[in-house]
Amino acid sequence: MIDWRHWHNEPYLVGGLVFIGWLYAVLAGPLRPRLAPGAPFPRAHATQFYSSLAIFYLAVGSPLDQIGERFLFVVHMLQHQLLIYPAAILFLRGLPDWMVDPVLSRPVLRLPIRLITQPVIAGLLYTFIISVWHVPWAYDWALQNKTVHIIEHVMFFGAGLLYWWPLLSPSRTFPPIPYGSRMIYLFSVLIAMTPVFAYITFSPEVLYPTYEYAPRLFPDFTAGEDQLAAGVSMKLVGLTVALAAFGVCFFRWSKSDTPGRASIRLRPQGSRPTSSPT
Repeated sequence: MIDWRHWHNEPYLVGGLVFIGWLYAVLAGPLRPRLAPGAPFPRAHATQFYSSLAIFYLAVGSPLDQIGERFLFVVHMLQHQLLIYPAAILFLRGLPDWMVDPVLSRPVLRLPIRLITQPVIAGLLYTFIISVWHVPWAYDWALQNKTVHIIEHVMFFGAGLLYWWPLLSPSRTFPPIPYGSRMIYLFSVLIAMTPVFAYITFSPEVLYPTYEYAPRLFPDFTAGEDQLAAGVSMKLVGLTVALAAFGVCFFRWSKSDTPGRASIRLRPQGSRPTSSPT
């Protein structure tokens, strides 16, 4: 039976998160004068970055992991949503531009980074990664093999970073796309993700043997209902987050000077007014 108090403390998980946190602290502290002379300690960025690491650990290191791995599909879906949404969003927002641009500006990285962060490519890669991992043999393979499960979770987090990069890029070298384009991008990814949602939600049979034959934590909650709840959760959470991001983009777009909006400069009397795009 499940141990509700079990938290993972494997060296590769805890040690990896500690190393990433330590590296950030070194870059933001002792190395900051070299990377960004005169810049203050990025307190707000650091809070978001370390919150991202905490959520990542909550998703894959807490009792959620074994519940999702052995018993409930809907809990496994919650793990993925934690990785794709709050963990990935806070990770990107926690990186100041002076911390990422020295790496991204290297000639060997400029072309591949520019390619995969283009909105069309980023959206397609995100959709492809999420969809392929939900193919029954791949998903169940991850549930049965710990190493594959780790790879799956790392790829979900990476897919989340790709998805959010065109919207939240911390880089001046590869900045976010304009607000209008962000709204189109969000809508397009929602449409692209519809087939995998429909496949899970409306399947007449249980897709993943692990959950079909798993011991029922709640006797009245069948494997079919678990799958239905996971599919609905996938769509509702994704839709809610995307609509919230859409609303923020629209609000900021409406408050900014959009391309094509001219502003009239005051000139001495008798001279012709000129307009300059903003």
